[in-house]
Amino acid sequence: MKMRTERDALGELTLDDACYYGIQTERARQNFAVSGRTIGEFPRYLWSLVTIKKAAALANRDVGALDRETAEAVVKAADIVLAGGWYNQFPLDVFQGGGGTSTNMNANEVLANLAQELLTGNKGYDRIHPNTHVNMCQSTNDVIPSAMKLACWYLLEELLGSLAVLEEAAAQKCAEFADVVKLGRTCLQDAVPLTLGQEFSGYLALIQRQKERLVQLQRDFLAIPLGATAVGTGMGTVPGYVDAVFSHLRELTGLDIKQEANLFDGLQNGDIYIDLSARLKALAAGLSKMATDFRILSSGPRAGFGEIVLPALQPGSSIMPGKINPVIPELVNQVCYRVIGNDVTVTMAVEGGELDLNVWEPVIITAIFDSCTLLANTMKLFAEKCIAGIRADRAVCREYAGTSLALSAVIAAKFDYPTGSKLAAYAREHDISIQQASVETGLLSAEEAGELLDPEKLV
Repeated sequence: MKMRTERDALGELTLDDACYYGIQTERARQNFAVSGRTIGEFPRYLWSLVTIKKAAALANRDVGALDRETAEAVVKAADIVLAGGWYNQFPLDVFQGGGGTSTNMNANEVLANLAQELLTGNKGYDRIHPNTHVNMCQSTNDVIPSAMKLACWYLLEELLGSLAVLEEAAAQKCAEFADVVKLGRTCLQDAVPLTLGQEFSGYLALIQRQKERLVQLQRDFLAIPLGATAVGTGMGTVPGYVDAVFSHLRELTGLDIKQEANLFDGLQNGDIYIDLSARLKALAAGLSKMATDFRILSSGPRAGFGEIVLPALQPGSSIMPGKINPVIPELVNQVCYRVIGNDVTVTMAVEGGELDLNVWEPVIITAIFDSCTLLANTMKLFAEKCIAGIRADRAVCREYAGTSLALSAVIAAKFDYPTGSKLAAYAREHDISIQQASVETGLLSAEEAGELLDPEKLV
């Protein structure tokens, strides 16, 4: 195995020459190995980071800060990494100290070694240096939050795609169940009738509302603090660089990326991540409530509600033959609990920023990535393996709707509340429906009762 030695201010380290990352990455790899998860598992984040490096090299070439040969080597190296298959060269743990410096240097070292190899046939930094050339006009402090924001835009794009799948599934069920009359319930007690389609329209409205709010928020992630460098003053950049780098970023991504209005704000504050996490939490809370509803409505089959039937995906017990569990709704509940927990992490990490930079960006992007990815994957499963296959037990729904004592509300509306209350007590005592009770007590004729208390006319 061929080895190479690199030196920094702390001394020397020996690395496998197959590694394109260098000494700073290796020190961080040894220092931060706590979770077993690496930056290489965050493809959108890495893509955004390397794209910024490419745009910076092009910009520095344009303004004459970087010679053409060096710039084009860095650009070509970036293209090779962006093509995929290089994730093992980003071995750093997702949790790390230093505000993302190690991640930024990981990218700088990989691109420098690869660019040098393209030019000379060997790794090393005598021709292309990770700090001098690849990191030119940049700081970790403006590159990392910029890459995070771009990554969030792409994560939201994937999330919104999954939301659209869920929206379509819910819309189809609204139409399919439009004529299924069932019993409403409030406080887990019988209430007046509605249709299953009306009930599902509530789920659909939630999905549509969350989608609209996420679309509005997504646009805000296209304002990034690139060009701020270390603290927001832009020190270390050269004239013309900022305009050039944003022009190249827009061209490379096809997105309307712009510089944040206040760069000091862009480095100090992360409230946009609280906004996003709060939206993800709201979505998760709604999805979890929906999943719980499905578990309740499908409970049984002999001793539960049994108003809907979920797709049978797998056996539900190692001891009870024939038992089928609501496994997808249970999965949804658990994912949503995790997302809601991640919101606390993001809130504390944003609040914990101090003075001129928030250094808790690694845990923020990790929590946001987890929440977006979990929700995007889970919503598609929820739509395809659960909602799309839900059936209504029309007979059960009709029976519950027709026998509910809550129909006494109709009597209260026609006569008065005490009359409705007395009739409900009579029906409960004699174990009969409100319709039967109204006839037996002489309050209504059979024809009147059939007309007034028909659940299908009450929805």
